[in-house]
Amino acid sequence: MPDVSARVRELRALDNLSLGDTIIHRLHPLVKLIITVVFIVVVASFNRYAFVSLTPYLFYPFILMALAELPYTVVGARVLVALPFCLFAGIGNVFFDRDPAFTLGSLTVSLGVLSLATILLKMYLCVMAALILVATTPFTDLTFQLRRLKVPMIFIMVFEMTYRYIGVLFEEVRAIITAYRLRSGATKGPHITHAGSFLGQLTVRALDRAERVHVAMRCRGYSLRASDRPKRPLRASEIIALVLVCLAIIGLRFFTIG
Repeated sequence: MPDVSARVRELRALDNLSLGDTIIHRLHPLVKLIITVVFIVVVASFNRYAFVSLTPYLFYPFILMALAELPYTVVGARVLVALPFCLFAGIGNVFFDRDPAFTLGSLTVSLGVLSLATILLKMYLCVMAALILVATTPFTDLTFQLRRLKVPMIFIMVFEMTYRYIGVLFEEVRAIITAYRLRSGATKGPHITHAGSFLGQLTVRALDRAERVHVAMRCRGYSLRASDRPKRPLRASEIIALVLVCLAIIGLRFFTIG
């Protein structure tokens, strides 16, 4: 149960961080969303050997985290979730792309190693940008801005349901494990032989919880349409910040090779 409880706390940690009161938190959600999208697109546009050209973009997450007063242990640790996928995608380059890229003393670095390092750096920058956006913007504000940008409603619904229901699913897992421990003495958790029963119970409980959540949402007037909440206007300072930051991100792309 401690591991499951820790996962639940981690899921809620970003929500708690988004309620802060810093210069980044107070920035208009639409400005933060556009800047994040521009940053991710520009970073992804570099070729697979542009490790050195990407290094100046490391200032972006560190500056934003400092301004938003975000703890690196909470935000940065979540980057590790994407690490196995990137390693799986780029590890083959190390074995198949063995042409030398450059030499450091007596050590020759191959193009495969360079491409793997570039993939990992791209992953770090893009995931950090997305995490900082979530950690400084309440989830309801983020989805509201997506509706303003006319993103297809089905994508917004999937985004909302996935984000919210993951926490609910972990709560059901914790409840089942707690019940199992109370009935099995000193056993730490379900045995592998009980995996089928465990997954079956989880499926039944999840479906029942989903039905109750859906009814509660309908009783509260949930709709895929944009809400009637007033639209917060963009201030002149926020527009200037948006233009300057986007120009800096895009301008740096053209002044680097890659």
